[in-house]
Amino acid sequence: MKRAMPLQGLLHLLMIVTVGLLVSACAGKVTQHGHLLTNEEIRQIQPGMSKDQVRLTLGSPDTTSTLAEETFYYISSTRKGVAFLKPKVVGRRVVAVYFNKTQSVERVAYYGLKDGKVFDFISRKTPSHGSDTNVLKQLLGNFGKKQSIF
Repeated sequence: MKRAMPLQGLLHLLMIVTVGLLVSACAGKVTQHGHLLTNEEIRQIQPGMSKDQVRLTLGSPDTTSTLAEETFYYISSTRKGVAFLKPKVVGRRVVAVYFNKTQSVERVAYYGLKDGKVFDFISRKTPSHGSDTNVLKQLLGNFGKKQSIF
């Protein structure tokens, strides 16, 4: 004859499952959005390439700028969320492909934030003041600023 599990054993099992579910719900979830370009893909973009060659290599840009000469922007962001709270942006990168008047690649820059300032990870410099800096600030958004969750 088979014995039924005692009530105390059943409660113990239920408590273990509940604690396991609660702990797993509190674990942070990291998600990445946008163009997750590798360093190898970025290195493939060389001065003199056409816009079509850039699109074949990196895909269609997220946005473009036509302030001086056209620029393709590829944007990615990393968010971390905990349980039911709104996810928080913990990283944002922008790859900018600058074109000259002949519509060929002039240079490539890989921007992010370092110490709260826009920073080019390829040239290891912050961009100079001008129209491009304002565009980058808009693309990088309010990263790092405290925002309400409500």
